[in-house]
Amino acid sequence: MSNTLKNEFLGKNLSGPFTIPSGIVTCSTNIIHRFFDLIPEVGVLTTKSIGPEPRQGYREPILTQYQPGCFTNAVGLTNPGVKKSAELLAQLAIPHDRFLLISIFGASVEEYVDVAKKLAPYGDGLELNLSCPHAKGLGMAMGQDPALVEEIVSSVKAAVGVPVVAKLTPNVPNIAEIARAAVNGGADAICAINTMGPERYDAFGHPILSNEKGGVSGKEIMPVALKCVSEIRDAVNCPIIACGGISGATDVHRFREKGASVFGIGSALIGMTTEEIVTYFKVLTKDLENKTNDSEELVRYDIDMDFQPVKLVKNEKITEDICILTFDRKVKIEAGQFVFLWIPGLGEKPFSALVDDPFKLAVINLGDFTKELMTLSVGTEAYVRGPHGNAVKPPKNAKIIAVAGGTGLAAVYQLARDFGNTDIYFGARSKERLYFIEESEKVGNLHVATDDGSYGAKGLITELLERNLNNLSSEELDSLVFYNCGPAPMVRAAETLQRKYVQSNKIHNAIDYLTKCGVGICGACDAPDGRRLCVDGPFLDAADSSLQDI
Repeated sequence: MSNTLKNEFLGKNLSGPFTIPSGIVTCSTNIIHRFFDLIPEVGVLTTKSIGPEPRQGYREPILTQYQPGCFTNAVGLTNPGVKKSAELLAQLAIPHDRFLLISIFGASVEEYVDVAKKLAPYGDGLELNLSCPHAKGLGMAMGQDPALVEEIVSSVKAAVGVPVVAKLTPNVPNIAEIARAAVNGGADAICAINTMGPERYDAFGHPILSNEKGGVSGKEIMPVALKCVSEIRDAVNCPIIACGGISGATDVHRFREKGASVFGIGSALIGMTTEEIVTYFKVLTKDLENKTNDSEELVRYDIDMDFQPVKLVKNEKITEDICILTFDRKVKIEAGQFVFLWIPGLGEKPFSALVDDPFKLAVINLGDFTKELMTLSVGTEAYVRGPHGNAVKPPKNAKIIAVAGGTGLAAVYQLARDFGNTDIYFGARSKERLYFIEESEKVGNLHVATDDGSYGAKGLITELLERNLNNLSSEELDSLVFYNCGPAPMVRAAETLQRKYVQSNKIHNAIDYLTKCGVGICGACDAPDGRRLCVDGPFLDAADSSLQDI
């Protein structure tokens, strides 16, 4: 990297001039580690905002796209709370040329101070979230009063020995006044801006976000962000982290001319795999050196988050907590991908399609949303977005072994149907919890195990798999590729077994992680190795990770 792109920031010589703003990396040490390892261009890495107590945030939908490159989100300041966050962040080894900026929030001066004192030992600096536009009584509510801003900053500065960055909202009459108040309180740097709004966007007559309104980000807010950064630079003399609509080198140059020295890129990364983000920052860096703008071409302006209406035509009860929903039309989806089902008023969750034409879902009751699906009435209007995730591409002429538990059968059924030459291994506690057996037998060689022996082999599905693998020749083993889908314990056991027979690059795992946005922006579905299930998966190559710590 050119020396011109390396810069000093609050006492550290950074490996690069970029930051990924609060949100994408969440509080996950898994993602933080992976980004430290892979993206040196990101010199400042900002955690998701952490508060005094754990917050689940708002129920899904939490994100919508209102035009290409422009989004509205209402995540709801999801975080594990200060105690758990301190435990997680203590595990990090921060490289000498990176700056870990821990974002914090509170509902009072006292809460900011308390969180700051507990987290300051684990980062290079603290970002004070004075800007979130959609969390009642937090963020923006604390950042619109200059006197309160100065008090928060000065109180935190007095309590900690690390630099403090004030993240400001654009939703004020005079952002320069707020910046002066922050600096008067002792702020070492300013971050501007956060999302604008909040705004509401509807689909089919319903507000899309469960919170109804959310913060607006992306390309559209860049003119406001430029204006704010310019006004801040005229008002105060401190480093500025610029955020708001940056998607390429041309944008970076414009913010640099306005006085920023670190450049936050968030919405432009939506929909990118981790590998694509790595490439994006490499190209962006070359753009800055060569005065080109090729990185803009890598932004996923083709992301489609529109909803397709579907109507429920059948709700088939399997057990008290398992049902199969059949809808009235086809939903385009490839094997390995997933879709989100949205029912206004209830929420939104991701599912693998059991069948795409007509669209069928296997549902297990695991929470409030799926509980409602158990008794969903025929005729109910619902909405589907996607597909999301990466379609699987088994090697040509490979023998596929697909291992499933729970709703994982949906993903492996599609594999067998679309690629053939598949042995399906399906495990359940008892016969009553089995479904789609006849259909699965038509597309693959089905092997079933139940814990109680009421159907198929008695015992765990991995025990049956091991017995059958032991009967294969070395030539037969060489042809195998594995796809595992279901609960983490089952997938972990299957991978551990399969590593005895094949190389790890022939094992692919899809685990029932929490997936909220589907496009890699919220960080909820992080795997132990820091990949994000929704964009890097859902099937993850075991060669790059181990599941032993799940």
